[in-house]
Parts: sequence; C-alpha cells; structure tokens
Amino acid sequence: MAMAGGGGLNRSSSRGQLPPQELLDDLCSRFVLNVPKEDLESFERILFLLEQAHWFYEDNSVEHNPSLKSLSFKDFTSLMFNSCAALRPYRAHLDDIYKDFTHYKFRVPVSGAIILDDNYDRCLLVKGWKSSASWSFPRGKRSKDEEDHTCAVREVLEETGCDVSKLLKMDDHIEVSIGQQRVRLYIITGVKEDTVFAPQTKKEISEISWHRIDDLLPASDDAISRGVNGMKLYMVAPFLMYCVESEESLGCLCACREPCYY
Repeated sequence: MAMAGGGGLNRSSSRGQLPPQELLDDLCSRFVLNVPKEDLESFERILFLLEQAHWFYEDNSVEHNPSLKSLSFKDFTSLMFNSCAALRPYRAHLDDIYKDFTHYKFRVPVSGAIILDDNYDRCLLVKGWKSSASWSFPRGKRSKDEEDHTCAVREVLEETGCDVSKLLKMDDHIEVSIGQQRVRLYIITGVKEDTVFAPQTKKEISEISWHRIDDLLPASDDAISRGVNGMKLYMVAPFLMYCVESEESLGCLCACREPCYY
C-alpha cells in the first residue's frame, strides 16, 4: 500500500531571500556550539552537524517563512562558514573541507532492510524526494557508534513509519560493497501488505509502495539499473545482481547466513 496522505507531500519551490544573520546565529548555536567537544574534533563531524542544521533549516525555517530561499547543502555550508565565528577561520579551506566530506560520506557504512511480503513475490521500495530520485530499499548511513541492526531499524522507521525491530533476525542479511561503501540489508518478513506506510521525516521520501520482484529484475545485462518496467533502480541493482549471480530469488534470501560482496 502506498503511504498515507501522499497528496499532502508537495516539494517546495525555490524562494529568493537568504537567511538573515539572526537565523544563522541561532542555527550555529543550536547545532555547532552546544554539542559535545568530541563532535568538533574533525571537519567530518562538523559537517555532519551542519547537515542536521541544513535539514532543520529546510524542514522548519523555509516551510514556515515563504520568503526564505531553499538552499543546497553546499551553499548552506558556505553561509555557515562565513557567518559562524567558530567556523569563520577555516572558510578559506572550505572547498577542500567539503570535497573531503563528500568522499568521506561515500565510505560511511549503510544499513537497511529488504522487506518481503508473505509470498516472497513483492518487496517494499521507497523513492527519494527529488523528481529525479531512484527507487531503493529503505536504508541509510550508520550514526557514530551505531550497530548495523540498530541503524536498519531506525532507518526503516524513519523512511516508512514501520517498526521492524521485532521482525529483524541478526543473521538474515545481505552485504555488498559498492565502491568503498559497505551496505548491509536485513531480510524482513511478516509485514502485512495492508500496512499504511508514512515517512517520519520531511522531504526525504516521496513514495512508498510494494513492487513485484519479477518487475525489478533487469530487462537485459546492459540495463541492471532499470527494471523491465523502466523504473530507476540504481540502489536496488547491486542486490539484484547478487541474486542473479548466485542463482537465488529474493524468496530464498532468508536462508542466507554469510555476508556477500559485490
């Protein structure tokens, strides 16, 4: 079932006014200055804090003030480095800091879930907020000191509103390596098909729905990133590749006990 209240999810159009200094100071105080000292020991951690500040700005400030401009994370980071006194000494190095952070994010482990129906015929996919987004299994990056299974439960809850904590089995997972990033997805069964799904975070997920596994398989070896129905499947393809290469269907994955690498 598609998520409840889908008609109410409207993407914000671009607006014109940059955030005033007062708002930037508040964001700096809230997300940068008043955090544990260890969170300020590296630029990677600082930019993760700014990422949270950016989400807050987009989800709250922009939503409640129609005159504010919606900003990319890179533009928002530049504003914060120029306005926050604690960050200003490093603004000359921002390009390198941002580039290093981007590379670092691609190495942060990801956890999530492949949620199957009772017949193992369909799986649950989510689609990102942007119109160009592809479909994927619900998943996300691990937080500092977070266990894989804890991250998977949190991300599924945030992206679908479904609590799978009592359904997750620690040994039932597939693990692939995409570039330098490790992605572990737990195999979840027992979620009712008539469950009403709804994302718990704003502007992250635009659609949630069940999809037939047969429709997700690639139309040809050259089109692994698209299913036979033409859906964008960039974040699903590596796991389908594993199934094809090991001659297994997703319905057999609950028997998988060893991590697999692609």
